[in-house]
Amino acid sequence: MRIYELLRTKGFHVITVRPSATVLEVVGLLEEYNLGAVVISPDGREVSGIVTERDIVRRLLEGTEFLTGPVSAIMTTDVQTCTAADSVRSLMTIMTEQRIRHLPVVDDNGRLSGIVSIGDAVKSHITEIEFERDQLEGYVSG
Repeated sequence: MRIYELLRTKGFHVITVRPSATVLEVVGLLEEYNLGAVVISPDGREVSGIVTERDIVRRLLEGTEFLTGPVSAIMTTDVQTCTAADSVRSLMTIMTEQRIRHLPVVDDNGRLSGIVSIGDAVKSHITEIEFERDQLEGYVSG
């Protein structure tokens, strides 16, 4: 299965914020939309960075002052991405090896076209396994 098929079911919409948004604004979006990550983008198409719940929680050990500062101060700028043509299996490999849970999907020009999570990949994999099981059961039972 390709990431495009996964996005067709999930949807292509991505919640983004500008780099100047405060960390508190990002926390509000995470809560409002039940997200684990927000893509940072100046225009909703360019991927400048990503911020996850984990990024925010780990910074809390240093105090809470960063919450009123710009999200650009804590975002990951070296963002791993994938394309809609990539396989879900390759996505799972990247996520496992690099210990990341969210990957922005970009088009051939590097423009944001979706986002996938480890949950999306696992759900897709389970669906694929169930389909194969049903096919095998049908074959065996005649």
